[in-house]
Amino acid sequence: MAICLATALSYGALAFCQNILHNVFLLYYVDIFVTVYHIDKLSFWLGETVFLVWNSVNDPLFGWMSDKKLLFTERVPSNGGLSPVAVVQQRLQQLGLVGPLFAFSFLTFWVSWAPAGLQFVCCLCLYDAFLTAVTLQHNALLADMAVSVTDRVRLSNHNAVASALASASVFASSAFWSRENPQAFRLFCVALAIVAAIGFMIFSHLLRSVYLDTERRHNAEPFSNHASQHEGEAGSIEAEVQVSLRQYIKQLSRHRNLLWFVAMNLIQVFHCHFNSNFFPLFLDHLLSHRISFTTGSLLLGMSYFAPHLMNLYFMQLCQRHGVYTIVKWLFSFKLVLSLFMLAAGPEHIGLLCLLIASNRVFTEGTCKLLYLVVSDLIDEDFVLHKRRHVASAMLFGMVAFVTRPGQTLAPLLGTWLLATLSGFDVFQHPSFQPLMTTAPISAFPRQSPGLNAPGEAKEALRQGCFALLVWVPAICGLGQLVIWSHFRLHGPYLQAVKSRRESPKSNWGMKDV
Repeated sequence: MAICLATALSYGALAFCQNILHNVFLLYYVDIFVTVYHIDKLSFWLGETVFLVWNSVNDPLFGWMSDKKLLFTERVPSNGGLSPVAVVQQRLQQLGLVGPLFAFSFLTFWVSWAPAGLQFVCCLCLYDAFLTAVTLQHNALLADMAVSVTDRVRLSNHNAVASALASASVFASSAFWSRENPQAFRLFCVALAIVAAIGFMIFSHLLRSVYLDTERRHNAEPFSNHASQHEGEAGSIEAEVQVSLRQYIKQLSRHRNLLWFVAMNLIQVFHCHFNSNFFPLFLDHLLSHRISFTTGSLLLGMSYFAPHLMNLYFMQLCQRHGVYTIVKWLFSFKLVLSLFMLAAGPEHIGLLCLLIASNRVFTEGTCKLLYLVVSDLIDEDFVLHKRRHVASAMLFGMVAFVTRPGQTLAPLLGTWLLATLSGFDVFQHPSFQPLMTTAPISAFPRQSPGLNAPGEAKEALRQGCFALLVWVPAICGLGQLVIWSHFRLHGPYLQAVKSRRESPKSNWGMKDV
């Protein structure tokens, strides 16, 4: 079934509701706890460690709760389970219920209601629980509602446009943010949460109606449209064979393309969140003395806006050359640009601006493209294990189980590397300014015998930031290129998988190659 415009618009609108909140969260949650609530270093590390465990566990847990009823290894008559359309309807119903709760959890960060350490871990775990529930269902719809590359790219394009519009919350947030008096920022966050909550309820209901109407035009009885497909098999199959969680994990452990993908994506998730966490720091200590406050704010806002616009171009390239090839090109570009910047040095401001901006644009753009790869892996899983349904949310959850630790490792490893390279510890300098300011930098690393003046301390911090800026993407890009070369789900093999996904009777005997 081809994806209609109303379906694509509604799908994108759900991404808008999620991203207007999540962009603000990524930019300010560390800042508010470090500079406003003054969380201590031990509490921060303990909170991030607890979050690391919960962030990894809740994805497969919620995926299993959502899709365990879909995991069957044999095809049986449709009266034994849900049709594909019913699965989509249930996912959208869950989005309409969980979305407003996600919006509420976003508000818990911006008012101090408990000791900083306790609030930090509670807010992170609560927020991530609802974010996971929303993200899994929304991502699963990409694989459930579309199979062809054209339809998935169309949904992804509208998702990219909506996410680009959602980055307006980042532009607007700078007008309200103040460490000295965050009251205006709190009211701004309340307004964002109200818009998101109402949006989740409206657009999930609208997408359910539009998708069901579209399906009815293609099938006389949408909720039994797969019954005829399996009638010929009813006589030969007497019972359903449901897959246990242990069996499912064992199956995934033999899915070679999936294993190579999650290894690569772990690095990608780390790099994406490293850029989000340290982008303001790079602006402050590498560019603040050479560019204006307005230019810095514009770079900050564009870093959240431009990736989604570039993603539209990447999607068109994917239709022409394939996702595998475009992702490989992006990894190569990241590696080459980083090495070129390393050779040029930190004095070339134009190149610094290009590298800082492109790091976020191309890294975030790659993250968005990888949803298409996961959807292809879902198709391959369906074919390899002869499943009755595609367990989309479950596979997205298992991928996140392995890759989400990169989200927590980014601020932990980043702050440790900064302290190692420059001697600067953000937790020992409450005056540290993580966002662009026009005032002189007031936080310097602890002076060692070789640093006998504030100017030398500032220079050590600048050199440490430059080393982080160039070496992290270079090492990430090199590792990803090596891993990605082993990924085989592309070209003729991918076309064979999609053909068998669309014509399930032909997938018996399909083997991973």
